[in-house]
Amino acid sequence: MVYCKCQKGGRRMRRGRRYEEPKLNLKKVFAVIVAIIVVIMFIFIIKGILTKDEEQTKISSKDYVAVFQDNKWGVIDSNGNTVIDPSYEEMITIPNSKNDVFLCIYDVNYDTGEYKTKVLNSKNEEIFTQYEQIEAISNKDESDNMWYEGVLKVQKDGKYGIIDLSGKELTACQYNEIVAIEGIKNTLKVTKDGKVGVLDSEGKELLSTQYIDVTNLGKDNKAGFIVAGEDGKFGIVDYSNQTILETKYDEIEKIYGNDRYVVKQAGKQILVQKDGTEILSTGFDEIKEILKNVDNGIIYTQNGKYGVMKMSGEITITASYDELKEAKSGILIAKQNGKYGVIDLQSNTKIEPNYISISYNEKADLYIAEKEDYSNDMIDNTFTVRQSGVLIDLDDEKGYMELKQGEEYAYYNFKFEPKNVTEIYTANTLFKSKKDGRYGFVDKDGKVVVDYQYDDATQQNSYGYAGVKKDGKWGAIDSKGNVVQEPTYDLEDYLKIDFIGRWHLGKDINMNYYNQL
Repeated sequence: MVYCKCQKGGRRMRRGRRYEEPKLNLKKVFAVIVAIIVVIMFIFIIKGILTKDEEQTKISSKDYVAVFQDNKWGVIDSNGNTVIDPSYEEMITIPNSKNDVFLCIYDVNYDTGEYKTKVLNSKNEEIFTQYEQIEAISNKDESDNMWYEGVLKVQKDGKYGIIDLSGKELTACQYNEIVAIEGIKNTLKVTKDGKVGVLDSEGKELLSTQYIDVTNLGKDNKAGFIVAGEDGKFGIVDYSNQTILETKYDEIEKIYGNDRYVVKQAGKQILVQKDGTEILSTGFDEIKEILKNVDNGIIYTQNGKYGVMKMSGEITITASYDELKEAKSGILIAKQNGKYGVIDLQSNTKIEPNYISISYNEKADLYIAEKEDYSNDMIDNTFTVRQSGVLIDLDDEKGYMELKQGEEYAYYNFKFEPKNVTEIYTANTLFKSKKDGRYGFVDKDGKVVVDYQYDDATQQNSYGYAGVKKDGKWGAIDSKGNVVQEPTYDLEDYLKIDFIGRWHLGKDINMNYYNQL
């Protein structure tokens, strides 16, 4: 509403002078009103459509997890509230914990293997009902860590396509099969009329369906793909569908670097350039790795022992080690007499071979060396032991490590500078604290919120809950220190202790589900 101020002392109109106020054109006024109403209605219609789409499946500030109770499966949110009552015989799949998209299997015939599927949202409403079957696409890495791709495989008229988690069609249902390429994120192998191709998770065709088979060359789809032709020969095609190596080789190993590739002909490995030119074909039994610096050559084996050879065939390190693996350019993790150490390309020892394993973390630029008692030495890039203890966590993103040193837990950044727990868990309201052999919780100022009464405890998790142990049993407290689950759970055999309200993480942490008595 617009308010106008009128001056009292304004010029007055003389009496007797004819004055007529302008008349309203009612037709024009009516037309304007109708136009405004139409615009408002249009806005509300569009808003309604968008709201409906958003409500069908929404990204939430909460997380959703599957739960198991009384031999039935359901869903809770990260506040511990029940979203889907535990009523399903089969585990409910949640492809992305932030999306309320829950895949349920029902009416299972265990004799024939047939079953039905449906998808529910957080209102327990069935969505994506236009499809015959809907499945999550699972994947796993070389350590068998499992995840789900961010798309769904859907079936219509006996053919498969993919949709995103909002229900948007990414590819029409035209394929005979769709599976993830193992270990590679956002990369799907599709089969059509007996031929294989590759899509990314947005439905973009990377390789057309023209091959007998396709597999990954490296750790992501940017490295390219090993493809099999109709004659059973293998080649390499890159991410943009350009041929790197013609399909003429008996085998292609997943070993590459510096535009060099390891192929196999007549049972013998050959190192070739991307144009197919042979570089090395003799002097080794097997090529294990192409080193990061092209001048450094390859790691090879001979008579079961590992060594290093230049591209010219010159031996740099004689094949005398039980195992060699490049950590960083010019530095190798070496195994000899059953123990691991670190050497350079001149065979100079950098870390003595005293460990049962050594790994290198590139982001942190440090070595994690494991001892016989399963404790760790944390070694910097000058090959100096900087800290020791049992490694609990190493977070690449936040840039810290957590070590159990004796009975205490300590935190360090990647420069090995000590960090306070409040600097690590910046979003936490409570922090685990130990006094006189007992655990309690303090706030960020060190004020005691939960008395020192527990035998053990976990740090507060991202949902605001912490596990507490008393008399051999585990329970949970919330972000204010209130007990939400009395210590009643025997979780001694569990690899990880974690709670959401009264629910505790299941024994198989790879499945990521929670239990409740």
